[in-house]
Amino acid sequence: MEKILFALPGNETLTQKLAARTGAAIGKAEIRRFPDGESFVRIDSDVKGKKVVLVCTLDRPDEKLLPLLFLSRTAMELGAKCTCLISPYLAYMRQDKRFHPGEGITSEYFAELVSGFAETLTTIDPHLHRRSSLGEVYSIPTTVEHAADHISDWIKENVKNPVLIGPDSESEQWVSEVAKNADAPFIVLLKIRHGDKDVEVSIPHVAEFKEHTPVLVDDIISTARTMIETVQHLKNAGMRLPICIGVHAVFAGDAYAQLLASGVDSIVTCNTIAHESNGIDISDLLTAKI
Repeated sequence: MEKILFALPGNETLTQKLAARTGAAIGKAEIRRFPDGESFVRIDSDVKGKKVVLVCTLDRPDEKLLPLLFLSRTAMELGAKCTCLISPYLAYMRQDKRFHPGEGITSEYFAELVSGFAETLTTIDPHLHRRSSLGEVYSIPTTVEHAADHISDWIKENVKNPVLIGPDSESEQWVSEVAKNADAPFIVLLKIRHGDKDVEVSIPHVAEFKEHTPVLVDDIISTARTMIETVQHLKNAGMRLPICIGVHAVFAGDAYAQLLASGVDSIVTCNTIAHESNGIDISDLLTAKI
């Protein structure tokens, strides 16, 4: 089946990489807003009988969802065989239970919406904290790829004498995997809570790693508070300036500037969300379903 890729606004660079890797054509579409804020979409390419692949990472999802839905529905009405979604960053994964009375379980509502207009979904490292798979909330076939090996390769190629740092016990499984593939040691910060506002943090075997370059790795950097706090603990322990690595560069508000100002060597992210910190290309992970 002939395939054609459509880049939602902000996804043009990634879509070009995917097209170059797969030989698929890039479709032309106009997506804009009317003066009253409503969305307008028009497809200018022939999609009849073709597999339409929509490329749209879903950070800041509320402004992206309607144009995405409208583009999918338009393609199907124009004769597309199917529409598939590639969304390197998948939003609405954290609210996966009712934490307080009256709250909506928005991860389920969002999954229902996406499952209603996409035939398949491909994403990278979704935040599956209390879910074992996307299949628990999405009713369409889903493919989940992982950036750990790409991060490990980047560390091996760019960091001399690294030691990976996990900010807490929950990060150990993720950090240990990246460290193993990077042939590097890792340590996890120990937190002892003496009270609601009294938390003692220690770095195990800190003396052993004073000559190493600390590398902080996390899946999502949103407010960056965890990384900023970890950077401060490393500074207090007399360690070298750390390198911060994230899969998804969400960076809410001025989080990126704050993390830079906290005293880091550099910040590197995967290109699941277009950002100036992008330094690790994961486009090859997204081609299997094209």
